[in-house]
Amino acid sequence: MRSRGDILNRAEALELWHRVNLGSVLSAQPDLSARQMAILTTVYMEAGPHTVRSLAQRLNVTISPVTRALDTLGRHGLVDRGPDPADKRSVLVHRTAQGSRYLSDFAERIRFEAQDLKATKPHSTKVA
Repeated sequence: MRSRGDILNRAEALELWHRVNLGSVLSAQPDLSARQMAILTTVYMEAGPHTVRSLAQRLNVTISPVTRALDTLGRHGLVDRGPDPADKRSVLVHRTAQGSRYLSDFAERIRFEAQDLKATKPHSTKVA
């Protein structure tokens, strides 16, 4: 159980988000948009099966932006798509080993930055 002192304030939360995003942009890993990351984490963290249609509903968008995001994720090898054997009109989205590694590395980046932020907490930037 967390103590009250472990909860981030607004400035710390933004600082953590900034550090993680900056580290992601500066790394050799693919630089994903917020929508692409939301789709990727949905596929890996929420129970499937996942279809293009179900992802569009989950993100409250049309199928087109999901398809574009999946095109990019697929080019990076982070997800794979294939026909649904139960419904040939539907496309299933599958996890890949490379996608699992990407998210594992991303989670480690979050952990590292959170630990570093905690170590430097008295020096945090203030946000109004």
